[in-house]
Amino acid sequence: MPTPRFHPAACLLLLLIAATLGAVHPARAQVRIKDIADVEGVRSNQLVGYGLVVGLNNTGDRLYNAVFTRQSLIGMLERMGVNTRDQIALLNTRDVAAVMVTADLPAFARSGSRIDVTVSALGDATDLTGGTLVVAPLLGADGEVYAVAQGELATGAIAARGAAASVTRGVPTVGRISNGATVERAVPFRLDHASVLHLDLRNPDLTTAHRIAEAINHALGDHLARATDPRTVLLDLGGRDPIDALAHIEDLPIEPDSPAIVVIDESTGTVVMGANVRISTVAIAQGNLTIRVTETPEVAMPAPFTNGQPTVVPRTNIQIDDQHNRKLGILRGSVTLRDLVANLNALGVGPRDLISILQAVKAAGALQADLKVR
Repeated sequence: MPTPRFHPAACLLLLLIAATLGAVHPARAQVRIKDIADVEGVRSNQLVGYGLVVGLNNTGDRLYNAVFTRQSLIGMLERMGVNTRDQIALLNTRDVAAVMVTADLPAFARSGSRIDVTVSALGDATDLTGGTLVVAPLLGADGEVYAVAQGELATGAIAARGAAASVTRGVPTVGRISNGATVERAVPFRLDHASVLHLDLRNPDLTTAHRIAEAINHALGDHLARATDPRTVLLDLGGRDPIDALAHIEDLPIEPDSPAIVVIDESTGTVVMGANVRISTVAIAQGNLTIRVTETPEVAMPAPFTNGQPTVVPRTNIQIDDQHNRKLGILRGSVTLRDLVANLNALGVGPRDLISILQAVKAAGALQADLKVR
């Protein structure tokens, strides 16, 4: 049978059609359910404690300024059998600092597990580098001790000070101790005994929740999952092993949906726009009026052999730039994010000007997205 041959022009036409279809229907990225949702109840808990850091190189708290440091030091020494209350005036060390100790107790942490802790100066200490945290109990929200922290700090900062200058890189008053706390009490939670579970979406969206429920029902059976609200997907295991079911559910690929949102941070000039942002037909003309005022005062000297005094004569120079070379741009139809960026770049619009333009387009009703200004 003879092999069919295609004309080069026909091949080029097929490639153009394929490229056009690919541009109209782009393949959206799929993510795993474990990357966009959490199991309700599987969460970390915050712990906080108070302690003392010792061994500092004359960079700790001033005991006469930080009263709580002095009282904590006296109490610690008395618990060790050292009586210092009769000689309080002689406590003039700067090698001790009072600190707050914080940590996150992860889910399913058992007694004896090790967790990281963060140590932050509480008084007027200038540098915690090289210090050692003395035993500090870490409390939960219920006031119970869940872990005990102790160890050497690592700040990762550099601080040097001389008579007339100082250099500081990083934050020397905050340190971290890797595996610096030992868990003493576990938070009770039995995942293997659950018959009903809830998946909590990190970014609530009703379409995404519905897609998650459909994917789970298609993979593990009908009526296993259903979306109850934009954030929650209910799992009725029906006697299935929770661990085995979650292991299969977490790896299911999902195409998440996202609302059209434009986030503006005016303090930094940052603009972030989602892929679903659309703009209706609108004309944009952007220009700035710049007024520059320059003061160059001059000193007028009196004539020779007179009793006059030198006087300062003001000289003011005012320049006005209204930037007439700005262009008028028209965005037609349902403009996508790529078209919007291309048109605004053609107008020479910077991030600061883009913020004002987006706010004006939203006020005109042409921005089909939620505008959030921070």
